[in-house]
Amino acid sequence: MVTKDDNFLRENNARHQLHPMIHPLISEEHPPQIIVKGDGYYVTDIDGNTFVDGIGGLWNVNVGHNRAEVKAAITAQMDEISYYSSFAGTTTAPSIELSAKVIEMSAQEDMSKVLFSANGSDAVETALKLSRQYWKLEGQPERTGFMSLKQGYHGIQFGGTSVNGSSYYRHAYGPLMPGCYQVDSPWTYRNPYSEDPSELSAAIINQIDRLIQHNGAHTIAAFIAEPIQGAGGVIVPPSEFWPALRALLDKYGILLISDEVVTGFGRSGSMFGARGWGVKPDMMCLAKGITAGYIPLGATVLNERVMSAWTKGVDPMGFVMHGYTATGHALGCAAANATLKIVEDENLPANAAAMGDRLIKGLEDLPNWSSLVGEVRGKGLMVGVDMVADKATREPIDPGKGQGEMVAAFAREEGVIVRPAGSNIILSPPLTMDADGVDKIIDGLTKAFRKYEEVK
Repeated sequence: MVTKDDNFLRENNARHQLHPMIHPLISEEHPPQIIVKGDGYYVTDIDGNTFVDGIGGLWNVNVGHNRAEVKAAITAQMDEISYYSSFAGTTTAPSIELSAKVIEMSAQEDMSKVLFSANGSDAVETALKLSRQYWKLEGQPERTGFMSLKQGYHGIQFGGTSVNGSSYYRHAYGPLMPGCYQVDSPWTYRNPYSEDPSELSAAIINQIDRLIQHNGAHTIAAFIAEPIQGAGGVIVPPSEFWPALRALLDKYGILLISDEVVTGFGRSGSMFGARGWGVKPDMMCLAKGITAGYIPLGATVLNERVMSAWTKGVDPMGFVMHGYTATGHALGCAAANATLKIVEDENLPANAAAMGDRLIKGLEDLPNWSSLVGEVRGKGLMVGVDMVADKATREPIDPGKGQGEMVAAFAREEGVIVRPAGSNIILSPPLTMDADGVDKIIDGLTKAFRKYEEVK
């Protein structure tokens, strides 16, 4: 039943609020869908329509919507204290508990300390700043540069924008931070080198090596990369790439920052994305899955090597002059403690691996009959459907023509929410997804592409 409040929401939808990653006039002309309820891997809109949440909020609702355990943890903490500062010699119990848990979960990566923040972009900014500070403490202040991959996405702060690998995120905000260098992504579907994964990996590693030598290793602080590139199109690198990258960076003493904002806590089928490649990074950037979206929270984790620079004595350069009002937020940490218990108790990384395999297998026939689909790829519950204008050349579609939005609209008619992003349809459902939910995504998206074929 429509209420006065519902009418108010409809009338004011996109009228006063700026929405991310879209032109304001487009939002006003096509107001966003108003989601009012969630339960498990389902969400319901203001008109009472229920959908399978094929994107898990925004890569982040890993434990599903409306989990009683997480809500209870937040409520219990509110009954004690909702917020107190982590500055000026004070802290809160949930942040102490969560810091111990994160270090325990990342012990395999030799992690030592964690600095909390409010989201993934903050976590990246923290990693970039601390990596520069590390080199100053180590007596190598010239190491200020950063390297990253094309198609990579590292958030929207100035540092993250500067190392992003897509010009879409940079054009409107320049000039950005100097000393940032992007190299080709190890993308088997689109690259000028080779379709052979081993040859491609070697070619990209060689490119990185030459760029390091050209600029001088003594000028490079860190290499930042996602274990699987998310927003860039769910690009899964060859299995050889990350181990080879780690070895190359070790040769030159360069830090490796693993941007685990999407892959952290199970989405790729491993607890951490870098772990899935058998690699130990020097820093990890965490967010999204740490609280499953219930409360904003980010975290930057540093290993023993990095922290050793701070353990030599109280150097004035060693003061961590960085942090946020929300650093160690009590409610966020309480939500994270409950969320990570679910991740471990229900072994969600293993479920993501199994359900991801089922999802990819169920969609792998799309390129055989859809004129729009060039490739289906993914790892765990990170799946991308690559849309092309020309299958022979693999030229991607022009996102401005609205084909991705059309497919997404058809999928919603079939009861499934998917995300059009550039020339890709991205799927990132909750890690609690079961076979029935996966099959509904497969069926809904397949019917959506069938509808496209009928109207194109």
